[in-house]
Amino acid sequence: MSDAGAPTLADVRAARQRIAPLVRPSPTLYSAPLSDVLGVETWLKLENLRPPGSFKVRGAANRLLSLTHDERRRGVVASSAGNHGAAVAFVAGILRIPATICVPETTGPVKLEAIRAAGAEAIVRGATFDEAVAVAEEVRRERDLVPVHPFDDPDVIAGQGTIGLEILDAVPRCAAVAVAVSGGGLASGVGLALESSRAGASLIGVSAERAAAMVASVRAGHPVDVPDEPTLAEVLSGGIGADNRFTLPLVSRLVRAHVSVTEEEIAAAMRFAFLRHHVAVEGGGSVTIAAALASKLPSIDGPVVLVVSGGNVDPRQLWEVLDRAD
Repeated sequence: MSDAGAPTLADVRAARQRIAPLVRPSPTLYSAPLSDVLGVETWLKLENLRPPGSFKVRGAANRLLSLTHDERRRGVVASSAGNHGAAVAFVAGILRIPATICVPETTGPVKLEAIRAAGAEAIVRGATFDEAVAVAEEVRRERDLVPVHPFDDPDVIAGQGTIGLEILDAVPRCAAVAVAVSGGGLASGVGLALESSRAGASLIGVSAERAAAMVASVRAGHPVDVPDEPTLAEVLSGGIGADNRFTLPLVSRLVRAHVSVTEEEIAAAMRFAFLRHHVAVEGGGSVTIAAALASKLPSIDGPVVLVVSGGNVDPRQLWEVLDRAD
């Protein structure tokens, strides 16, 4: 984790300039069927379409581009449920930085292949994300590597916040933005960006019912562990860290409303995205769509943007989800 203080809107704007050579803006797609469901103009911010398949590349790029020459030479280590690791590996490959990625045994084959294809070393150990975090810390100490935290880092948060700036460019009148919530890096960054919204856009956080550590922590006022449960949104699983410094206070301040979705609602959203918009979306990336389809979003008076955060879905899992349709 970098040693800077809590990130600000200025940091998000600086990150946009820094990562521009590596990260192009993602598409913002108008959704007629979701607009009918919600009764307001609804857009999808398709982060699932960018290499290597999720929004995580933004934070990874901003963090790695901020490293000193000596830190680049030493190499980096990251723990991940999959997408952060793939993003760090992708950026490290471009910048020729040695990268080691520690992932739990539950990591899907698509994400694991993306990590290895980028040239990073993948260490698959631990039954849960939190156990992979412990492995990464052990590897960091043994090899003197630079850690790249998946969410609780100012550079990472600022990088994720560039999504919010792009949303305000594409839909300047937007009244609300909905994002998936796990460790809180995405919500924190986008929330900081929305502070520049002249329309006063509010931030809605969406969690999977089976992966809601951040919501429990916000309600308790301190980091809370929740049981690990099997979920289609496995990338949202894991805790927020007992020593969380940045994302818990930022999410507590910036997210106006929290909602959660069930496994059935996530599956319905994955089917909807594929059948109505012809895009493959992983479970964790589809929770905002799930909340919209289930009418769980709070009342919105104006255009809404749903961030579709990832598309690294195992084709076999997607087929099973599609096959469940009545």
